[in-house]
Amino acid sequence: MKNVAAFFDIDGTIFRNSLMIEHFQKLMNFEVIDPAIWYTKVKDVYLEWERRYGDFENYLEILAGVYLEELKGIDKAYVEFIAAHVIEVNGDMVYKYSRDQIDFHKKEGHKIFFISGSPDFLVSKMAEKYDVTEYRGSLYKVDAENKFTGELIRMWDSSSKQKVLDELIEKYNVDLEKSYAYGDTTGDLSMLKLMGNPVAINPNLPLVEAIKEDKDLSEKTSIILERKNVIYKVDHTVEILK
Repeated sequence: MKNVAAFFDIDGTIFRNSLMIEHFQKLMNFEVIDPAIWYTKVKDVYLEWERRYGDFENYLEILAGVYLEELKGIDKAYVEFIAAHVIEVNGDMVYKYSRDQIDFHKKEGHKIFFISGSPDFLVSKMAEKYDVTEYRGSLYKVDAENKFTGELIRMWDSSSKQKVLDELIEKYNVDLEKSYAYGDTTGDLSMLKLMGNPVAINPNLPLVEAIKEDKDLSEKTSIILERKNVIYKVDHTVEILK
């Protein structure tokens, strides 16, 4: 018997920020990362995005590189302790629509998977909090002494997520036509294209354009916008005002 499943991205889809950004800030608060790093390597690109001159993805990419470099040589156990603190304090900072959908899939007995570009040690705790079937995140490698090496196996692009999808679909005998996918960027395209019920939650411009350009995807995708206390559902014909 085939299973109905729901595949969720986390950052920007469930969580209203980036788990890595929250963790980075906590690492500075605990002085694991020197707070001066923020001002010398991140602040300018952050302000460009905050003032809506720059792009969030560019800000996140730069911060991710700094994050990876600064973790090098740090004991994973300590980083995981702070990661648990992030989820304890910020784990409920999610979109109402996404939280309701997770509850819906649980009540229906569907398999639920979190597939995220955030570090696996953060994704694992988010998965535990929401009691999902399985999860996958970017793998930050450690050495024999459990210290970060500065290497990673990323999970934020569509091709990387495709490999994980293939594995989970086979393992759980997933019914693709009846299953669901939730994402917000083009990194989630592989999930959205595969499932019969794709949902773009607060999608960025490249994802909206990709949906509009793909006839099959545009016809079956629901676009959900959540702002303040209102949830909107629009279709691919929505006018984009740049």
